[in-house]
Parts: sequence; C-alpha cells; structure tokens
Amino acid sequence: MTITLSPMTANFAAEIGDVDLTRPLPDADFAAIADAFWKYSVLIFPNQDISQQQQLAFAERFGPIEKERTLDPKATPSRFDGAFSDISNLTADGKIWAADSRQRMYKAGNKLWHTDSSFKRLPALTSLLHARTTAPVGGHTQFADQRAAYDALSDKEKKAFEGLIVEHWIATSRRRSGFTDFNEDEMRRLPPVPQMLVRVIPQNQRKSLYVASHAGRIFGMPDDEGRALIDRLLDHVTQRQFVYTHRWRANELVMWDNRCTMHRGTDYDDLRYVRDMRRVTVSDIANTCEQAGVTLAA
Repeated sequence: MTITLSPMTANFAAEIGDVDLTRPLPDADFAAIADAFWKYSVLIFPNQDISQQQQLAFAERFGPIEKERTLDPKATPSRFDGAFSDISNLTADGKIWAADSRQRMYKAGNKLWHTDSSFKRLPALTSLLHARTTAPVGGHTQFADQRAAYDALSDKEKKAFEGLIVEHWIATSRRRSGFTDFNEDEMRRLPPVPQMLVRVIPQNQRKSLYVASHAGRIFGMPDDEGRALIDRLLDHVTQRQFVYTHRWRANELVMWDNRCTMHRGTDYDDLRYVRDMRRVTVSDIANTCEQAGVTLAA
C-alpha cells in the first residue's frame, strides 16, 4: 500500500493516511514516511488504535529508545517505566492527580516551549505521542519550526550565532514554571549539558536553531547577555508564522523532530478531564557538539 500525504503547510507538519500501525509496515511505506518526516518534521497519523508494543515497534525503526526517566520513580511513581513516558494527568493508579501533586507541579513545565531531552547529554531525535483519551476543551499541542526561524534570521545574525554553545538544564525550565523540588538523585543524574545553538539536520542539510526553555546561558557570554539572547530567540522562533497548533483526536499518533522543532502543551481543566497520552522517545546519535565536531564545553 502507498501512503497518502496531506501537508498542513508547504514544509511543516503533514497528515499521513493509508497507514495501519497495528501491522508491520512494508519497507517501502516506512521509507516514504521517513522521507516525509525529514521534510515536514511533524507527522500526524489519525485513527491508530495501537497497543504500546505496536507504538514501540514503530518508534524503534527510527533508532534506539530513550529509557531514562527524569523524575525519581520512588519519589513520583508513574503508570509506566522503561520506554514509555506518561504524558497525562493520571497518577500511578490511574486516577486524576490532585492539585498539589508533585507530578502536576513538574509537568507544568510542559506548557513552556521546549524540545524533548535537550537537557540530556544525549538529546532526542524524535518523540512519538499516542492519544488514548483527549480533553473535550483545550489540551492542544503547539509546534514551532526552528528551521524556518533560522532561515528568517539576517545574514549578520546567522554569522554571529554560528558555533555558539548553550547550556541546557532541566532545572532551568522547571524553575521558570515554579518547580524547584528536585531531589539529590534527580539533580545528580541530570546536570547541565552543552548543546549547539545552530545545528544541521543530516537528512536534509537544513540549518536549524536549537533553543528551548531548558536553555539558560551561552558559553563565553555574560549571563545576562546570554539570557537576553535566548529569550529573544525563543520569541523569534514562536512567532505565529512558524507555529502549527494541533488539536488532538483520540487514537491519534503524532511524531516530531526534536532536533529542529519546539513544542508546548496548552491549558485544559486537568482536575476535571482525563487526558491520557503515552510517549516514546528515540535518542539522537550523539550530543550536538560532538555531531558538529566542536569540543564540548566544561
């Protein structure tokens, strides 16, 4: 079977039809999906009533699966472990979380513009999020195209940003959203890491900015100057012309390229409605500095 492709814009976000992810994909269909992914960066697969194992099997065709969780499971139990992240408002026993739950406080940071796992030495290549139950109002996901945002920079800016290294840290984004309750184990496992400000996507050779709410300072710049530049770039990337807003439907799978997009969740009544989603994340091949052949900052 040949897939069908329905782009949302000329080069960003596309819907994929005539695909049944409950069955193994023929190599030709997977190759067509991969080609579409390298071009559009965000792919939407409607009507996919898939199991966790089927979601995982599809994800594994893109690369090795990230399994390290951010929060200590002893301090904050989850419904899932290993390959799956619980992107929901449900506790480990499947009930809607309380207003003061640690999980809720931590996940408030998902409302900030970010890219998954940029705060890890080995960042993410792609995330695949499957919706089981959606909120009737709100709970959308917005995606920003960092490739198009880079293209829109002036030549002077492109030259100035080339080779800059940025510190990414999970504590940076969570402090912005009001969460400071990391325990010793979480802080030890996830120290600040360096990432390139500008990177090249190998599959299409497009240059992209690589900023996120996890970014806190720029090596070689005074802290206030670096912080101001990061904030300016966040504002630049998230301008309306670079953003696609996705309104979820049940049994829908969405995957995005973490190397060249940012995303954020929008508000919904998370103490009233269940929003049940499960994410699998594929690791990138190396730290962005290593990929660029740049000596890692201390």
